[in-house]
Amino acid sequence: MPEIIVTNRAGTTTSITAPTGISLMEALRDSGFDELLALCGGCCSCATCHVYIDPACAGTMLPASPDENELLDASDHRNETSRLSCQIKLTDEMSGMKVTIAPED
Repeated sequence: MPEIIVTNRAGTTTSITAPTGISLMEALRDSGFDELLALCGGCCSCATCHVYIDPACAGTMLPASPDENELLDASDHRNETSRLSCQIKLTDEMSGMKVTIAPED
């Protein structure tokens, strides 16, 4: 099970573990991060699961799809490390990944 280090919007950092194969959004939601709304339930249609990924971990995941990029482009808070957590499937190689929940749009 990969360990994910999560910083919430208040700046508090917490370490969680989650099973491989689920999405980062599911792991965050199941760990009680209620500020991550994930309104569409992981369908890549709302961008309410926007997170910032530690650049050191970017190589462990697939690049953003055109649909994901389009949704992220609509965010006032997009940066070079922005991703939708519903589009990231957890793998063992991601253990130690640092994630920050992006501000709400």
